[in-house]
Amino acid sequence: MKSNFKEKVLQVVREIPKGNVMTYGGVAKKAGNDKAARAVGGYMKNNYDNTVPCHRVIRSDGKIGEYNRGGPDAKRALLIKEGAL
Repeated sequence: MKSNFKEKVLQVVREIPKGNVMTYGGVAKKAGNDKAARAVGGYMKNNYDNTVPCHRVIRSDGKIGEYNRGGPDAKRALLIKEGAL
């Protein structure tokens, strides 16, 4: 069973417009818990739902971070293609 917070996180990420990014902390805050950036990272790490564009979530220091579907290079390529980088 998914937690209510996890569902909120997934919805926040679904709403990140193409060509934009949001930090893990920003997603956590918008989902209702500004101290849960690591939890957001865990959700994104384990996300394989194509309706959740987890590649649009980046680190607070501006670095790309990891990506479970091809690593940082694949994430960077998607963000460039979408105009976010």
